[in-house]
Parts: sequence; structure tokens; C-alpha cells
Amino acid sequence: MTQTNEHDVVIVGAGPAGSMAAIILAQKGYDVLLLDRYNFPRDKICGDAVPAGTIERLWHYGLKDKIDQAVERGEFYRVDSLLLVSPRGYDIEADLVDGHEGAKSYVAPRMHFDALMQQAAVDSGAKFCQAQAKTPIMENGKVVGVQAQVNGSTQEFYSKVLVGADGVTSVIARNLRPKEEQHEDKHRAIAIRAYIDDIEETPHEVEFYLYKEILPGYAWIFPTGNHSANIGLGMRLDHFRKYNKNLKKMLQEFLDMPAIKKRLLNGGQLHDVATWQLNFGSQANIEYSFDGALLVGDAAGFINPITGGGIYNSTLSAELATQVIEKALQSGDTSQQALQAYDQLCHEAMWDGMKSSHRLQRAFMNFPWLVDILIRFGKQSDSLTQTFLNKL
Repeated sequence: MTQTNEHDVVIVGAGPAGSMAAIILAQKGYDVLLLDRYNFPRDKICGDAVPAGTIERLWHYGLKDKIDQAVERGEFYRVDSLLLVSPRGYDIEADLVDGHEGAKSYVAPRMHFDALMQQAAVDSGAKFCQAQAKTPIMENGKVVGVQAQVNGSTQEFYSKVLVGADGVTSVIARNLRPKEEQHEDKHRAIAIRAYIDDIEETPHEVEFYLYKEILPGYAWIFPTGNHSANIGLGMRLDHFRKYNKNLKKMLQEFLDMPAIKKRLLNGGQLHDVATWQLNFGSQANIEYSFDGALLVGDAAGFINPITGGGIYNSTLSAELATQVIEKALQSGDTSQQALQAYDQLCHEAMWDGMKSSHRLQRAFMNFPWLVDILIRFGKQSDSLTQTFLNKL
């Protein structure tokens, strides 16, 4: 029976992963409905770093003009280099690598970046609805849509394929993944982010501070313009809980470090301070495909364990998901067996990098002095630098 509110694909979450999937599928002519609990623009807690590889992926789907205009408006701030600072104060600088087609990396507050992508999805032909997803709709064990709240009332949106792109607290993932497959604390992180408007930034350079009290995490300063930056820190969740840390206190301690404090022009006034959790892509044997549904981006847990970066992997996973979804729609088979090709594509594209980053993360936690060695001699052995350059 055909439902009155049925679409080829319903995507829950209009962040980078969900909007990327909507852009690709809508451009191919599919009937796509994109849901998000908020209207845009809206803030999203993040470090805001967008690597050149992501920019080139967006160029490929026709977003170059939109990105150029965002740069001209000052919403995207170009970054050309990276600074790593070790626990003992050794540091190394390196140039960020441009994309193959010449794209640059940016610090792009998610207020601007996500709005750009959501609008691109609508411009590509996707429909958008502000709605808060509540639970997948199941029929005979198969996902056939999602129940959501719209303007205070409950509505049902039916789909041939449902895409969960609703972030780390994903309603779709929680309902479809068994409890034993949820992320363990050692494969999760907790972070705090703020914006600051009175810091002497290093123009066009992102800064990472890997000091002992926070390893295997780090603190960051990502400039967003003149005297302004996204500033924050994050660490592995099990480590955070073990030592009973306080994120706001930790952030203040970072600001009080002599090397940082002397750069604060008016004492370091923070605003939009917020915390969030992240799921790493390093936990084995986690499913991303189900009968009638897929998970992409942070909802799947594709965040890099060493850098905490997730936007590149979010857009990559969306691109891989659309390849599998298109084949499934063309064949009329949207079963888990058909959609499991997505798990294999994700494994081939990301697993080796996630696994090696997690090994490096464990080494930093157990042997903090290793960070000093890697950074001190980084000019000769740039494995750590390349990890940050490639996984930002």
C-alpha cells in the first residue's frame, strides 16, 4: 500500500552528513525529505575546522560559488598552517596541504557551514521540514519511515530508505543498534568549546596543545578572524571520568597558562560555551546498516580518535551511503542484506586510519613523553604532524 507521505529517502538530521546525502540524492532526481529539529541557521558545538578534502567534495557537487561567497562574507576563515605543542613545550609548525584541485582548509563556524549545506540541499531539490524525530517506524522488523513531532503534533514520514544523520545522540541509532553495540567509554570523548573575541591569534594558523593533564586529548585555538577564535579542549571519556575532571575548570586552566594568558587582550572573555560528547570510529564490529536504514556521520560514529575531527568523514560516509542507496532503490531491494555493502565501503575507506589513530591515542595516554619525542624530532619524523594534517 502506498503511504500518502512517502518519499524515496527520508534523512533525519541536516548537518554535514545529512545535507551531503540529500544534495547527492536530490541531484540524481530522487524524492528526498530532510528533517531537522531546528531551523537554519543554528549553532552546532564543534571545533569548526573544515579540511581541504571536504571543500573539494563540496565543489564536486556544485557548491564552489556558495563557499566562495561565504569566504567573501567573512564566514569562512582560511587556515594555511598548523602548530603542535608538546607537554614540555616543544613545538612544530607545518603547512596544511591544499586539496588536489587547489582547495584550502577553513575554520567555518557551524552556524554558517551547516546553513550553507542545508540550503544547498534545498537548492538541489530536497524538501526540508523542521521536525524532531522520535522513533523509526517498523513493519515486520523493517524500517519504513520515522515518527516525528512537527509543530507540537506527531506525524509519520514513510521512506524506502531512512538515513540516520542525527548526530552523536542519534535517536535512529539508539533504536536500531543493540545496547551491546553502543560505543564504550574508551571509544568516546567529551569536549568543551567556546568562542573568544579578545585573543591575539596567529593569523591563518590552527593550534593544538597536547599537554600531560589532558592526554590523549588536546586543547585548541582555531582562529575565526581578527582577535577571534574557536577555543576549547577535549579528552577521552573514560580518562575524564577516571580522574573526575571538570571541563570548565580545565578550559580556564588552559587560558591561565603563561603562553596563552599573555595573548589575552582583555582577560579572555568567552561566550557560547558548550560541552558535547563524541563517538570514535575505532570500535570494531559496529553496524551502520539495517533493514531499510543506514547511519552516516556522527550518528554512525565516524570521528577520528586522535584529532576529534568528523566533518571529512561525515561527508565521505554520506557519499558512500548514496552509492548504496541508489543501487538499492534501482533494484527495489532495501533489505539489510542489500544495504550492508555500505558497511564494507566504510570499512575500506576509514577503518585502517581509525585503527592506527586509536593505537596512537593509547600510546599518548600511557606514555606522555612520546608526544615530546614525536614533536621535538618531528622535522625528521613527521608521523604525528601528518596525522593531524590528514585527519583534521
